[in-house]
Amino acid sequence: MKDSFVFLADGFEEIEAISVIDILRRAGMDVKTVSITASLLVKGAHGVGITADCLYDSTIFGDAEWLILPGGMPGATNLHDFAPLQGLLRSQAESKSGRIAAICASPGEILGRFGLLKGHRFTCYPGFEGKVEGAEYVPHKVVVSGKFVTANGPASAPLWALSIVKESLGEQKANEVASGMLIHAKQLNASDFNFNFG
Repeated sequence: MKDSFVFLADGFEEIEAISVIDILRRAGMDVKTVSITASLLVKGAHGVGITADCLYDSTIFGDAEWLILPGGMPGATNLHDFAPLQGLLRSQAESKSGRIAAICASPGEILGRFGLLKGHRFTCYPGFEGKVEGAEYVPHKVVVSGKFVTANGPASAPLWALSIVKESLGEQKANEVASGMLIHAKQLNASDFNFNFG
């Protein structure tokens, strides 16, 4: 299985980062956390620190399966302003099989400002949709469109992560992970999410 990478900048939204790391690893996916700073220790928007697995400058991304962008402010802006990441995201968007996931402010603040969502449907934290041109904003919790999986904010982080699992490993694996976390279909609004958990 190919590696996936979760990018961390100072000011990231902790729930979004930790949820996606935890859930993808529960599903058996290979996930590495990457600090874009000079330190492995990255501080979240609410003062929670995470020690990343590696530094951006010393990581070979190769043929990554997923590039994953937590939201949070100023975390999303810090990711946007980190020039090397822009090139990596553009290459991933243009690749044959690479995928990108973003949540909260990141679909607008990063993908939208880079023009990567053109022609796609997306969601994001309310108020950031204006940063995206040429794409259709959908006010759902999670939206899958082409190679992008976007979500609207912290409360949707587990559903966003499970959508990534579904896209990579199928609905059965996503249901299995969700069931183990006691997330059940009756807790979900079908208009916000498009598959059932066991």
